Amino acid sequence: MSTEPLRCAGALIVDDDDRLFFQRRSPHRRLFPNCWDVVGGHLESGEDVEAALRREVTEETGWTVSHLLGPVGEYRYVGDDGLARIEYNWLVRVEGDLTRPRLEVGKHTEFRWLAEEDVALLDEHRDVNDGLIRRIAEEAFAALRAMDR
Repeated sequence: MSTEPLRCAGALIVDDDDRLFFQRRSPHRRLFPNCWDVVGGHLESGEDVEAALRREVTEETGWTVSHLLGPVGEYRYVGDDGLARIEYNWLVRVEGDLTRPRLEVGKHTEFRWLAEEDVALLDEHRDVNDGLIRRIAEEAFAALRAMDR
């Protein structure tokens, strides 16, 4: 069994109002059940981060990545399943009807577009001391502000 962390890509999708897209994981998911999350997942064999971002956005929302705006950060964590991960998160823009994502049945139950002042919502159903998804959101909003300057 490999001791290397699983490589993951996360897309922080930005709308025209500079809000970010989050989706709630199903309560039946093994990893982070019923928690808010960004779009993303594991890199497949031979896949780079950009290809994974594009694939995951389409699989999880039905949208198509139109622009990679810039990196948010690289995050290392151990999931509820005990596996170490390294996740590369990027701000992206997409094409499609942003009011109607096609959420993966059985994997996600709802979605929200959040403004920076709404990030406390991301603490629902998580150990507040964990705070990973909220920290990623806060750093994504900071990166977005830096790009607007």
